[in-house]
Amino acid sequence: MSSEPAPISDAARHALEQELADLRTERRTVAATLQDSDSDVGDSADEADELLRADQLQRLDARIEALTTRLSRADVAGPPPTDLVGVGSTVAVRFGDGTAETFQIGETAEELDPRLVTADSPLGRALLGHRPGDTVTYETPEGPATAVVVSLG
Repeated sequence: MSSEPAPISDAARHALEQELADLRTERRTVAATLQDSDSDVGDSADEADELLRADQLQRLDARIEALTTRLSRADVAGPPPTDLVGVGSTVAVRFGDGTAETFQIGETAEELDPRLVTADSPLGRALLGHRPGDTVTYETPEGPATAVVVSLG
């Protein structure tokens, strides 16, 4: 995650807070299995299982820390901008082939939603920080593509 404080939409905040709660629950469950195994480790399979759980605990801790930092930095940054494309913005774009679509820029993709573009996708990264009338270039599997920011709102 970036070191710059970045605003966050209410929907993205809710999704990250839910993920954080789920991770904390999962962490408690994994930690309890490690605490229950303080006795001598049995065979090498038991030892391997113990190492896997310890590794899982480290991954959970890292993600919990990243989400906690992201949420606290969002508080410092304030609400998403209304004059520039940012996380939480609804943006209408016209693609190089003439088609137009409206998307919401989201922080996370909880489910398949064709109207959601994540901020870390090639199109999402290209759109961030732009205003209506700006042309952006981004990479697709077929090669470079362009889109014009038509409107925000």
